[in-house]
Amino acid sequence: MGALDNLISGPRAQDAFLLRMAMEPPWSLSVEDEAPLTIVAQLEGHAWVTTGDERMRLEAGDMCIVKGPDHYLIADDPDTPVSIKVDPNQQCVALDGRSLVNEMLLGVRTWGNRTDGSDQMLVGTYNLDSEVSRRLLRALPPQIYLRASDWDSPLVELLASEVSRERPGQEVILDRTLDLLLMTAVRAWSDQHGHDAPGWYRAESDEAIGATIRLIHEQPAHEWTVARLAAEAGMSRAAYARHFNGLVGEPPVTYLTNWRLTLAADLLREPGATVGRVAEQVGYATPFGLSAAFKRVRGVSPSQYRQAVGA
Repeated sequence: MGALDNLISGPRAQDAFLLRMAMEPPWSLSVEDEAPLTIVAQLEGHAWVTTGDERMRLEAGDMCIVKGPDHYLIADDPDTPVSIKVDPNQQCVALDGRSLVNEMLLGVRTWGNRTDGSDQMLVGTYNLDSEVSRRLLRALPPQIYLRASDWDSPLVELLASEVSRERPGQEVILDRTLDLLLMTAVRAWSDQHGHDAPGWYRAESDEAIGATIRLIHEQPAHEWTVARLAAEAGMSRAAYARHFNGLVGEPPVTYLTNWRLTLAADLLREPGATVGRVAEQVGYATPFGLSAAFKRVRGVSPSQYRQAVGA
């Protein structure tokens, strides 16, 4: 499993907020839910997404991914006055505070001001509270836009056909389809924006470095050294370290340490986890070794981290 596989398998949707939004102009929403990651896929008509100073018009087949927690606007036109706010509880309210949840409910997972509104889109929101997920978020720009011509995926149509259904296991189907849509979109963006893509993604296509990154992700507890990784790559230690740093943007030992500590942070959140057991799982010979590295990189001890996240 490669770096991208590991990172985008982290943000797994669990009862994700997902709906079809059907709107007839004029309409404008201020999205203030502060969600870590939101997907908007345009089905019909158009919509304008405004994040900070960035404005982008979505046509049918286009998609955008917006990274939180900053607020953003979505409207039929950037100049349409805001009339609806989405709060941190995913509740839609009018500007006077009146709830619009029931008033604008149009059916199963369908919401808007008119069922046959000319502007229709899918909106899916992730919570992403794991460290692996945050590692992916840090690698992404504030917003990603994909034109219909930029990628070819049947997942939007599949999700659109499933979102309004109520059948056994429907939530699981929707969550997993949303996961696949996110993975496909991130991969498509990374392929098209190689110069902006994270170093570890660009390194995946390098035969030698990509292979060793996969080894690090598959076997984090192995006693890796630069010399051993270089041997796996069929390179000298010096050449390997130089090539790795040039592609990924950091030395191999730093990459290995950061990945181990990312995994450790998530493992520490699990009920009954101990520092000793987690140390063993991520490649530290002793609990002290993990504690020292964790505090050096994250500024707190593993025990303090567990208390902070309520594990």
